[in-house]
Amino acid sequence: MNEPLKIGDPADAIAAVPYLLGFHPADSLVCLAFGGPRTACAVRQDLPDVDEQTAPVLARNGFEQAIVLGYGPPDRADDAAHALAAALDRHDIKVIDILRVLDDRWWRLGCPDETCCPPTGRPLDTRAARVTAEAVYAGHVALSDRADLARTIAPVDGPAAAAMRAATRRAEDRLAALARAPSAPDPPSTPTILTTEGIPFVTHLLDRYSTDRNPPTDDETAWLGLLLTSLPVRDEAWEHANNTPADHLQLWRNTTRRVAPHYAAAPASLLAYTAYLIGDGALANLALDRALTAAPSYSMAALLREIIALGIPPSETQARVARHF
Repeated sequence: MNEPLKIGDPADAIAAVPYLLGFHPADSLVCLAFGGPRTACAVRQDLPDVDEQTAPVLARNGFEQAIVLGYGPPDRADDAAHALAAALDRHDIKVIDILRVLDDRWWRLGCPDETCCPPTGRPLDTRAARVTAEAVYAGHVALSDRADLARTIAPVDGPAAAAMRAATRRAEDRLAALARAPSAPDPPSTPTILTTEGIPFVTHLLDRYSTDRNPPTDDETAWLGLLLTSLPVRDEAWEHANNTPADHLQLWRNTTRRVAPHYAAAPASLLAYTAYLIGDGALANLALDRALTAAPSYSMAALLREIIALGIPPSETQARVARHF
């Protein structure tokens, strides 16, 4: 998020989580971590299991305090929330609160005072919360659930999909024609053609997008998807993403949606990288799902998944990528 949200009480924390995740969690365990050298982050996992890596990753990244929130009924949320809190404590992260959220009520777990923590919970209306107003004013969006977020990068369908199939056929015919041209390498080399054609095309397209924000046409998108199968071309796009990730997020989201599914690995990985750099871990992981569905052993996607799982800060990864290029 561009501006840190100010969290003053449990209701603020509950209101902030959907905007940090990008969607409203359900049947989830969320750790809202803050303090130390980094801004707040929210780490989500499915109930009822507890990811043993959450606490050490947060500690390694310098977080000093946390709020644990279980989203679900007590038989699924309570034990998991207490287990995560204990793990955080073992890694010297101070747990400020352990909360359970279910429907329109919330509970502070372990609180014996029924005056402030009635057994029936306390009413919850995040729409009226100050944090919600701040987030909406800043332009942040919280979708209804994770599936809604996944749909924002799902392949296009209907007439848009038909148009892209036709554009993909034209792109593949274009590559075949280049391989047959008198100027083609001898012997014809598709990787060489892709690199020769792709690097100037990607550079021009990304520079143009940074200026006018107009999405590529169907034919440009199909040609881009094909060109990105060349690793040097993909690396050229990767370098550009490293420089201005926020500028390119929507471009790679649209490209991931529009390219033929078998060409999605590279643009989805570039989307994951840009999302990771701006702190949108939920979108980054969903984009990696798309990339690895298209190509289960795609190296860039596998590398990014490991980096995110280890909790390596975006600034550190960005510096390493810049040195590589």
